[in-house]
Amino acid sequence: MEEVKTFAELGLREELVKACDRLGWKNPSKIQAEALPYALEGKDVIGLAQTGSGKTGAFALPILQALLTYVYDSEPKKGRRPDPAFFACVLSPTRELAIQIAEQFEALGSNISLRCDVLVGGLDRMQQAIALGKRPHVIVATPGRLWDHLSDTKGFSLKTLKYLVLDEVDRLLNEDFEKSLNQILEEIPRDRKTFLFSATMTKKVRKLQRACLRNPVKIEAASKYSTVDTLKQQYMFVPKKYKVPCIHHKSLVDTLMLRRLGFRAIPISGQMTQSKRLGALNKFKSGECNILVCTDVASRELDIPSVDVVINHDIPANPKDYIHRVGRTARAGRSGVAISLMSQYEYIPFKQIENLISK
Repeated sequence: MEEVKTFAELGLREELVKACDRLGWKNPSKIQAEALPYALEGKDVIGLAQTGSGKTGAFALPILQALLTYVYDSEPKKGRRPDPAFFACVLSPTRELAIQIAEQFEALGSNISLRCDVLVGGLDRMQQAIALGKRPHVIVATPGRLWDHLSDTKGFSLKTLKYLVLDEVDRLLNEDFEKSLNQILEEIPRDRKTFLFSATMTKKVRKLQRACLRNPVKIEAASKYSTVDTLKQQYMFVPKKYKVPCIHHKSLVDTLMLRRLGFRAIPISGQMTQSKRLGALNKFKSGECNILVCTDVASRELDIPSVDVVINHDIPANPKDYIHRVGRTARAGRSGVAISLMSQYEYIPFKQIENLISK
């Protein structure tokens, strides 16, 4: 494939090329360069890409281009342009990821008056219902909360939906989301464009592909279970007795210890309320706190380009989780460092990680 140097060469409209430039996206990432031409043609796409590869742009940009075309290039009826409300829906397995996807949509659509709303648990449902009454163009949601609104919010439906995106689809297909996802798929139009994005291709993803997509194009922008070349990976051998001895609320205890040592640290975990989790993320993003101590709730959800170092306090039992954890750094072509603290009892899972990533 001939190297693509600019977003304009991929066929993006000028408004979106300028939006990419404002975000500092000088060149398309690999998944963007390979997926965008097919997505812009209106084909269904399955994208397999490493974490931090820029896949949100790979599905957000063609949706925004289709939205612009639908509104501005369509023939007005009775002097009015078509209503693009509820044009696209993006489903995410976690609240944090949904919020960050919406932020990227809003940044890319800031000069085209894009309306984008987030529907996730832990936030006020009435406020979400009021926002839906304003008829957003794009909805980013977790499956459970979206189904709550489809079931209970008067006047809300996705009958006009043109695009469906399932992000981190391997996680969306676990039993926590199965029922609500199936209900949503029954309610939305079959005549739509569908994008599936995942770090891995599982049997469940293949099954969903057959059920949901029409002649999809499969884009593999990464080898199976790999980490990016710009990530420097190291380990330190630390005897178990010298690791911080915590049993309950580990992230909170670690944070307090770091603060006593003079570091600006803040925790995030699944036990915190959604507002506190978002507050912690915002403090980390703004630089008010420069160390985030977190559980695996953040292993896939954080898209913060400036993260320099990831430290694994414990070696994850599932080697695939390691890939997602270290993927919080070295994102979108940037460099980063991952350091794993390995005790004498963690040699086996450590070797499983090495075998998985071939490094």
